[in-house]
Amino acid sequence: MGHLILAIVLLFVALLAVVSVIRQLKYKNLFALAFSALTALAFGFFSIATIISEIAG
Repeated sequence: MGHLILAIVLLFVALLAVVSVIRQLKYKNLFALAFSALTALAFGFFSIATIISEIAG
């Protein structure tokens, strides 16, 4: 149960990072865009991996 809560928090952070990617594309800030994209990929990967791990048992 604790890991599922962690996965939901990680997924929420990943979604916020995706919002930041869209915003940085609008502002054309490439440095912040790179960090936002890396954050979205990393947190998204770990949240999906945690959810799959919890479902698979």
